Amino acid sequence: MIPRIKTITPLDNFILRVVFDDEKTMLYDVKEDIDQIPVFKELKTDSELWRNVKLDTSRTCVYWNENIDLPSDILYEYGELEDLFGRAAEASPMYNGKTQE
Repeated sequence: MIPRIKTITPLDNFILRVVFDDEKTMLYDVKEDIDQIPVFKELKTDSELWRNVKLDTSRTCVYWNENIDLPSDILYEYGELEDLFGRAAEASPMYNGKTQE
């Protein structure tokens, strides 16, 4: 199933906050894409472009222009789950392979 996006918010430092239909909020760092994908470099040089991210009508892709986009499944799979305080949630501490409660 393709995850559908409810809202997308561009944050400082090239982080996207993405809220999905299942109510998960993911933080996706676009800096690696900017460094590795040549067309994404425009996001760094044009700050107005970064702030004008859009959601397509199917709600399965975000885009900035006809050359720069990210599908929802990438944002969902590679984003970090945001905690209640607006930070990326840290993994629970492990001891002998078991999560500590």
